[in-house]
Amino acid sequence: MQTGVVKFFNETKGFGFVVDDASGQEIFVHVTGLNGIKIRENDHIQYDVVEGRKGLNAVNVKKI
Repeated sequence: MQTGVVKFFNETKGFGFVVDDASGQEIFVHVTGLNGIKIRENDHIQYDVVEGRKGLNAVNVKKI
């Protein structure tokens, strides 16, 4: 699993972005990848990365 910090997350629209700790790359995160947890800006999270339609997506997200 990779780790990162939530840069932005819009609860109303159900999506946001994570900055990966290792690469500094921004990765898209959608509410469907959260497994029922809530995330907010600056939360540290763990996640798996999968290739989505428009780029990398964070899935199986867990707070750390």
